[in-house]
Amino acid sequence: MADTEIDSMADPLKTQDIVSTTGNDDTTSTTDLVSGDNNGNESGRKVKKIIRKKRRPARPQVDPAFITSEPPPQTGTIFNIWYNKWSGGDREDKVLSQTHAKGRCNVAKDSGFTRADGVAGSFFCLFFARGICPKGQDCLYLHRLPTIHDMFNPNVDCFGRDKFSDYRDDMGGVGSFMRQNRTVYVGRIHVTDDVEEVVARHFAEWGQVERIRVLNARGVAFITYTNEANAQFAKESMAHQSLDHDEVLNVRWATADPNPMAQAREARRIEEQAAEAIRRALPAEFVAEIEGRDPEARKRRKVLSSYGLDGYEAPDDVHFARGENAVNPLGRQGYEVEGAEERLMLEEAPPQSEGKEQQQDDTAVASAAGFLPSSTLAALGTGVVSVAVKPKKEASGPLVAYDSDDDEDED
Repeated sequence: MADTEIDSMADPLKTQDIVSTTGNDDTTSTTDLVSGDNNGNESGRKVKKIIRKKRRPARPQVDPAFITSEPPPQTGTIFNIWYNKWSGGDREDKVLSQTHAKGRCNVAKDSGFTRADGVAGSFFCLFFARGICPKGQDCLYLHRLPTIHDMFNPNVDCFGRDKFSDYRDDMGGVGSFMRQNRTVYVGRIHVTDDVEEVVARHFAEWGQVERIRVLNARGVAFITYTNEANAQFAKESMAHQSLDHDEVLNVRWATADPNPMAQAREARRIEEQAAEAIRRALPAEFVAEIEGRDPEARKRRKVLSSYGLDGYEAPDDVHFARGENAVNPLGRQGYEVEGAEERLMLEEAPPQSEGKEQQQDDTAVASAAGFLPSSTLAALGTGVVSVAVKPKKEASGPLVAYDSDDDEDED
C-alpha cells in the first residue's frame, strides 16, 4: 500500500492524470500537473505528491540446509571439544590453511527490516555481515549497515560481543576497549596497477571511508572509517573474501600509527568532536558570536555592553554574568522570582528575641510534660538522700608455716 499526499494552495481542483508507482524504498516525488477549476479554465499548477512506501523485509541469504556442522579434518591426535580443533601432530601453516568464505553480504539486496527494528538498542547480525544468515526478516538482529546514530557501550562491539582489555597477538578477534580503533589492516592483496581503486571500491561498500593507504610493494592496505561500528562491520564482512582475483584476504585490526602526523590528526579529530558537542549545547546566537560568523554581533555587543556610558565596553565576565545581581538585564531573567521569594521569607521570619523566648517556652513545656509524672518528680524533690558507707575490712595476718613442695622433698 502506498500513501499519497497532495498539497495545493487553491480551491478544490480537478486533478487530471496522476500516475503513482510502487516500490520498496521510501521515495518522495514532485510532479507538475495540469488542473482546472469549476468553470473549465485550465492553468498549470505545481502539485507536490509524496508517496510513502513500506520498507522491504530482509531476505534469507542462504538456505537453512546450507548450515551444517561438520567436524574439522584430523590433523592431530587429540580433539579439543572447546576449541573445535585437533591438538598434537604437525603444526598447520596458517597461510596455506586459509579457506575462502562461504558467503558474502550484498547490502543492496540483503538489507531490510527484521524483528530487531522494533527493539531499541538492538545489535547487528554477525551472520548477515558474513553473508550466511538463513533467518531473514525473522532474525532478532539488525540487517543493515551501521550509521552514526547507532551508539553502543565501549565494552562491546556492534554485534554485541564483549571486548577485551588488550588485543590478541595476531590483532584479530573482537578488539580492545582501551582505545577507539577505526582502522583495519588488509593483507594478501593481489597487486595490480589499479589496486588502490579496487580496494576503495570494495571497502567503501561498508561505510564512509576517511582515508585509505595502500603499500603496493607489500600487498597491504590500511582503511580508516569515520565510524568505529563501520570498521567492525567491514572487518567481519571482508574476512577471507576476495577482491577482483582469487586471493584470500587477511583482515585484522591495525596497530596504533607511530607517525607524529597521524597522532596529531587523531588529536585534532577528538578536539573537533568536543567542539561540536559544545556547539550543540550552547545557543546558536552565542556560538555565532564566539566564532565571528555574525558580522553584526560585534556591533550589538559593543552597544549593549556600554550600558549608556560612551566609550565603555564591559568585559566578558561582567557582560555574560548570570544571577540576581547581574549588570546585564538578560542575565537577570529567571532570577528575579527566586530573589523575591527569598526576601519574602526573610521578611516574614520572626525577630531573633522573639525566637529565643519561644524556644525557652517550648523547653519549659517539654520539661513539664516529660517521661516521669509530676508526683514522682515531687517525691524525688522532697525526699532525703542518705549515703551508706561500707565498713572497712580488717587486714588478715601474715602467712605462717608456709613451705613449698621443694622443701619437703629435700627433707
